[in-house]
Amino acid sequence: MFAYYFDLALRSFRRNKALTVLMVLAIALGIGASMTTLTIFHVLSGDPIPQKSDRLFYVQLDASSMEGYTAGEEPGIQLTRYDAEELLRQKRGDRQAMMSGGTASVEPEKAGMSPFMLEARFTSADFFPMFDVPFAHGGGWSAGDDESRARVAVLSKALNERLFGDVDSVGRSIRLDGHEFRVVGVLEEWRPVPKFYDVTSDRYGEAEQVLVPFSTSRDLRMNRSGNMNCWDAGDREDDPEGQTGVNAPCAWIQYWVELGDAGKAGAYRQYLANYSEQQRTAGRFERPTNVRLRSVMEWLDFRRVVPSDVRMQVWLAFGFLVVCLLNTVGLLLAKFLRRSSEIGVRRALGASRRAIFAQCLVEAGTVGLAGGMLGLGFAQLGLWAIRQQPTGFSDLIHLDVPMLATTFVLAIVASVIAGLVPAWQACQVTPAIQLKSQ
Repeated sequence: MFAYYFDLALRSFRRNKALTVLMVLAIALGIGASMTTLTIFHVLSGDPIPQKSDRLFYVQLDASSMEGYTAGEEPGIQLTRYDAEELLRQKRGDRQAMMSGGTASVEPEKAGMSPFMLEARFTSADFFPMFDVPFAHGGGWSAGDDESRARVAVLSKALNERLFGDVDSVGRSIRLDGHEFRVVGVLEEWRPVPKFYDVTSDRYGEAEQVLVPFSTSRDLRMNRSGNMNCWDAGDREDDPEGQTGVNAPCAWIQYWVELGDAGKAGAYRQYLANYSEQQRTAGRFERPTNVRLRSVMEWLDFRRVVPSDVRMQVWLAFGFLVVCLLNTVGLLLAKFLRRSSEIGVRRALGASRRAIFAQCLVEAGTVGLAGGMLGLGFAQLGLWAIRQQPTGFSDLIHLDVPMLATTFVLAIVASVIAGLVPAWQACQVTPAIQLKSQ
């Protein structure tokens, strides 16, 4: 029966080509606009590590001075070096990692290649297993390398190919900031979206090209980058490293912990509160105990990683889709009521109201299918235009399989919803009156 109704819908389209084009275009424009913005939102707001995002937690402590203090406010988003290193040393989580962004100069051995700068990540050994970082060759360094301040490095796939070609470079040397580092691992392609482990910098940018132990980076005074908050910006006599020293009153380090279950999360939160109290007793912390422990998605939501204008564009696009559907309702109503005589004859020949209603909904759904196909083209055009914009996430915007399926489902469902009222009106046609008028 569905095939019969579908055939009737196609014949109806051929009889009313102009009206059909208007309906398909209305649906296509609404679908194209909504799917463009929905795809952007889908890419930017996805879970970057779904297999364990509920087991990874971001740590916050309030180590600031009392200056400017407001009761109940959020603690700082980063830790001081002293606190990060102390938490790392105590190892109360299943895994833990401290980290900061940085830069490094590379002096290639390859003839004819000039030195260049690249983005680096200074972190600790658990970074790689915590975040399920994939390796093409080798692996990460060990906790012993952290403690010994070993000069070891993990390279991105792109950097490895740039320096050594498409080969296993584990065991070879790379010169960073004038110092020799031994390559212990080469990553596979890895770009979590968003870059959840550090949202203080480019949230949708490429992952860093080289990773070295945090302890080594401080031993060699490598250049750090990213956000830093100091409540006493001056250098200290007992800390020759200045704002990045162990005792500096500056927060600039991100700290993550992996915990196996909710029970461990509660215990770890209490551990942070106890640690904060101990630091207050020791005179380091001035403010009342104020700690936070957020999972990956809670952290991204708190930091409002998805740009607010993207959220607004989604609402505006779906509002435009509603307007398009209202126009489609009017066009379908006009189309079905113009066929009252045809519907009256079918009713007189024994067709039930349910059959008429089903026929009209199939026709509306067919309009949606055609509109979805055209809307897909509009959406691809819109996404192409987004990729031409100078934004940090523009190169990530592509229509994936889930969004492709959503396009057609949304188009058909929207058109069927738009066809409910016209279909109901059509099935109320009284056959006797229509036959008499003929």
